[in-house]
Amino acid sequence: MSPFPQSTVLGYPRIGPRRELKRALESYWAGRSTRAELDQAGAELRERTWRRLAELGLDGLPSNTFSLYDQVLDTAVLLGAVPERYRDAADPYFAMARGTDGLAPLRMTKWFDTNYHYIVPEIGPETVFKLDAGKPLGEVREARALGFETRPVVVGPVTFLLLGSAPERLDEVLGCYEELLSALAAEGVAWVQLDEPALVGDRTPEELAAVRTAYERLGSVAQRPGIFVASYFGELGAALPVLAGTPVEAIGLDLVRGGVPGADLTGKTVVAGVVSGRDVWRTSTGRALAALDSVRASRVVVSTSCSLQHVPYSVADEPDLEPGLRARLAFAEEKVAEVVALAEAHARGTSLAPEAEEPSVELPPEPGPVAAEERAPYPVRAAAQAGHLRLPPLPTTTIGSFPQTGELRAARAAATSGTLSRADYERRVEAEIERVIRLQEELGLDVLVHGEPERNDMVQYFAEHLDGFAVTANGWVQSYGSRCTRPPILHGDVTRPEPITVRWTSYAQSLTDKPVKGMLTGPVTIVAWSFVRTDLPLRDVVFQVADAVREEVRDLEASGVSIIQVDEPALRELLPLRRAAQADYLEWAVAAYRRATSGAGDRTQIHTHLCYSDADQILAAIDGLDADVTTIESARSGARILGTVSSFGRGLGPGVYDIHSPRVPSAGEVEELLRRTLLALPAERVWVNPDCGLKTRTYEEVTASLTNVVAATRRLRSELSA
Repeated sequence: MSPFPQSTVLGYPRIGPRRELKRALESYWAGRSTRAELDQAGAELRERTWRRLAELGLDGLPSNTFSLYDQVLDTAVLLGAVPERYRDAADPYFAMARGTDGLAPLRMTKWFDTNYHYIVPEIGPETVFKLDAGKPLGEVREARALGFETRPVVVGPVTFLLLGSAPERLDEVLGCYEELLSALAAEGVAWVQLDEPALVGDRTPEELAAVRTAYERLGSVAQRPGIFVASYFGELGAALPVLAGTPVEAIGLDLVRGGVPGADLTGKTVVAGVVSGRDVWRTSTGRALAALDSVRASRVVVSTSCSLQHVPYSVADEPDLEPGLRARLAFAEEKVAEVVALAEAHARGTSLAPEAEEPSVELPPEPGPVAAEERAPYPVRAAAQAGHLRLPPLPTTTIGSFPQTGELRAARAAATSGTLSRADYERRVEAEIERVIRLQEELGLDVLVHGEPERNDMVQYFAEHLDGFAVTANGWVQSYGSRCTRPPILHGDVTRPEPITVRWTSYAQSLTDKPVKGMLTGPVTIVAWSFVRTDLPLRDVVFQVADAVREEVRDLEASGVSIIQVDEPALRELLPLRRAAQADYLEWAVAAYRRATSGAGDRTQIHTHLCYSDADQILAAIDGLDADVTTIESARSGARILGTVSSFGRGLGPGVYDIHSPRVPSAGEVEELLRRTLLALPAERVWVNPDCGLKTRTYEEVTASLTNVVAATRRLRSELSA
């Protein structure tokens, strides 16, 4: 077996430096291009990636890390786990990802503690596993035709089954993986990477036994490549000795989020993740080399801590960043260069130039206590709000954003470049706000939003108006499918120099007698969806942001806004993967939210929103936020949240419209979801709303969907009044 390459990465961005994949996907979905043209666009992106990694000097090139939508969905297709109802669709792959007019898509949730969303495998008793290795084999051949030998990357069997809630199907799935190993060996592949991030969480003895069974069996395949089991997002803990006792040749360790293990791994190759794949800061080469030297194994090679799909492509694309900050940054290309340099230095036994070290900064004092302004108990507030707002039963609302049209995005870009005056831009924003208000009035919604036409993103917009942040021009990162974000860089102390949202919310409220929600992003989410400074505890950074949000809440209330929504969709996302650290995190995260909303009067109704993150696992913490109303994703996940909310003591709006699919739900579908909600909650606590914001949808889809939402709600109101 050939030795593992000296330097590698566990994965690489796949959207293209200028979001070429997004444009190709959306063109195909809109019917403007063919599947063959989409596949060609993918081939061009893969070729560009392999060539660039080789130019940077990387020894071990991965393949099968590219995906048209999601790597977990790719694995389901690889194993034949395609539910029967999708098989006759025109394009079964995208039907599972996005749905069709007659088919709801599969559930989607967050990939461990990241902001990347994966498609949850649906594995039932009727699922028959059957290998379809066309994609990984095809990419191996594709790369070889270009002169590159690659290492296919596949989600490992234990993680795949745990994500699909079907660990009992291990024996059948292993048969497919055995076939895959044999097929790769026949193709001349030297190494295969099986990703097992689930092993860094708390695993039961039965699950650890499954790990042993899986890799003893796969290691016993007669003709196979070398097996590299990659773990990331934390320490392997009890899973490490289990893996070390199997025949696998290489084990990947995340030495950024986890420490150097004390175990003796003689006989194994350790793929040491010493360059972070989760942040954008340059690597401390001294610490990285010390970690490499501390690993006890037969061979140590250098890698990233996880796939680089979580960071942008290159700092070279950001010439306008402040030079001092820019010098501290490393995106994907720069991180590959760090991996190569560290591998060479480690092989020579030498150090690297000291300028690679991150400069020291002066630390601010820890956040002090906020003056005690606890809100009145919920029953007191609820009575005050009912008298003030006078909303009907089952009040209808949306989550915040309305469709961002091409014209609106073009106007924002023109204003940024200076080709459109600020006054003209603001007139266009006002016109869009009026359009959104009038549409909601026509549809019959009860609590309105201004639609957020002035915002490019729910986090980036606030970062642009807070001190301590920098924003990028091309720092795109995939969130799911064709959806990309530009995470801000939180590099200094956070303060709010002036009000951010009052101008537009007040204007919207002036157009209607119905209540208009003020829309804010919560402190945990702003931090979670940014690249955050590492010189302060995360708690302290979140509390700084909470103080800025608190000032905005006060200004909105003073301007006459009666409902203020402070979204925290990332509350579950930041939950530590190990149970031992979860209580501490939830304590300070809840405290930060209450700090941000403290001081709001009894008549001011505070809303929050969570989505696509298995929020049913932290309902006690959500209750602890003390928001008056919580809207939460439910339609996409089949209303599974309803089985856990019966004791929730405040207003709750389980979503009835999956906004991440282009399909329009019928009034009957919405009514069915509402009836299920009313079986779980008393009517006086139920709100009616979509799963999430409407930014990614078209006005045609939104108008049709909300028409059905309002129609279903009115039918049920009539029944309740009778």
